[in-house]
Amino acid sequence: MAMAAQALCYLDAKVQRNAEIIPRHPVSARSHTGMRLRRFSVNLERSDGLVISRSGFLGVGFVRGSSGDVVQRRKRRTPAASLREETNSGLVKEELPSEQYKQWDALTARIADSATVAFLLLQLPQIVLNTQNLVSGNHVALTAIPWMGQLTGLLGNLSLLSYFAGKKERGATVVQAVGVVSTGVVLSQLALGGAMPVPVFLGTACVVVLGLLLNWLSYFNKLSPGLWHLWGDAVTVGGLTVLPQVMWSTFVPYVPPSILPGSIFGGFALILVMLARLNKLPPAVLKFYAGLSAWTATLLFMWGPVAQAWSNYLNPANIKGLSVLTILLAMAGNGLLLPRALFTRDLMWFTGSSWGTLLQGWGILVTMFVFQVINDASFYGVSAVLALWLGWMLVNDAKAYSLPSPFVPLFELITGSRPT
Repeated sequence: MAMAAQALCYLDAKVQRNAEIIPRHPVSARSHTGMRLRRFSVNLERSDGLVISRSGFLGVGFVRGSSGDVVQRRKRRTPAASLREETNSGLVKEELPSEQYKQWDALTARIADSATVAFLLLQLPQIVLNTQNLVSGNHVALTAIPWMGQLTGLLGNLSLLSYFAGKKERGATVVQAVGVVSTGVVLSQLALGGAMPVPVFLGTACVVVLGLLLNWLSYFNKLSPGLWHLWGDAVTVGGLTVLPQVMWSTFVPYVPPSILPGSIFGGFALILVMLARLNKLPPAVLKFYAGLSAWTATLLFMWGPVAQAWSNYLNPANIKGLSVLTILLAMAGNGLLLPRALFTRDLMWFTGSSWGTLLQGWGILVTMFVFQVINDASFYGVSAVLALWLGWMLVNDAKAYSLPSPFVPLFELITGSRPT
C-alpha cells in the first residue's frame, strides 16, 4: 500500500508539472466561474506551440476548447513570488502573487476603464455638428462624412467587442461598446440627412442591435456556446471580406475600382468557417483561424491611419483640416489601453493600441509639425509626455513580473516566452 501511495504521489507531481497554468486576473476569475481551471485538468503542449486541451469549453474569444480540439493560448508568465514549488515529498506548493503584481493588475484595469472617456469625447463633436446641420437643414454638409469609412470602423468595433467580451476585459469591452454606439449614432444622422442609403443603414442597425445583445449575454454567461460560435463565424467572414476591400479602395484611382478583393477573401473566409465546423482543418490552420476575427478587426483600425497618411502625402493642403484635439483624444485613448494590453501579454491588443498611439496619434502629429500646422512647443510637449508614459509603463510592468529589464516585457509579449 505504501508503495502504491508513493507511486500515486509521483504521478500527481508529474501531471502537475506538465499542466499548463494559465494565470488569470481577479476580475476575469470572478466574472466567469465556468472558466476556472481544475486542479488536475491537463493541457498537452506540442513543440509547435499548440496546446491540446482536454478540459472542456474555454470561453475566451471565439476559441473552441471541446475534447480533441486545438486551442490557441499564449503563455503568460507569473511573477517570481507566484511560481510553483515542488517539495521533496512530491506535493506542489503554490504561493500567492506578489503585492506589486496585484497592485499593477488593479491599476492597469482602472486605467483601461478611464480610456472610455477619451473615446466617448472622440465622436461627440462630430455628433453635435451633425445635429446642428440636420436642424438647420444643411444636409449637404453631411455628405462630407464618408459613410463607408464609418461603417468599416463600426465593424471593427463590433469584432473587437466580441473579442474582449470573451476575455472578460471590462475596460476594453466598454471602449468598444462606446465605439459601436457612437458610430451607430453618426450613421443614423447620415441616413436621416440622405448621405447614406436607408436600406444599408437598416441592415447595419439590425446587425448592431444583434451584436450588442449577443455580446451582453455572453459577457454575463447567459448565451449558449453554440450561438456564440455562430456569431464568431459571422464576424470572421465579415471582417475578412471588408478588410481587403477597404485596403484596395484606398489606392483608387491608382488601381482600378473592383470588388474582387472582398469577394475573394470573403469566399476564403467562408470556406475556412465550413471546414472548421466539419473539423477538417489541420492544427496549424486551426491556430490561424482561432485569432482571425480579432486580427482582421485590429488591421481595420490600423489601416485607418495609413489611409490618412496616404491622403496627407497626396494632398498636403488637407492637413490643415485635421483637428488636433481629435488626434490627441485618439492617441490618449489608445495610450491608456497599452498598460493593460502589455500586462495581459495580449499581442493583438497591444499591436492595435500601440499603432493607434504611435501612428494614428503621434505619427499624424509629425506630419502636421512638418507642414507647420502645430507649433514647436505643442509637438515637443506631447512627444515628451508620450515618451514618459511608455517608459513608466515598461518599468512598472517589469517590476510587477520581477523582470531584470524594462524591455523584457516586450520580448515576452512578442515571443510568448521569457528569455534565458
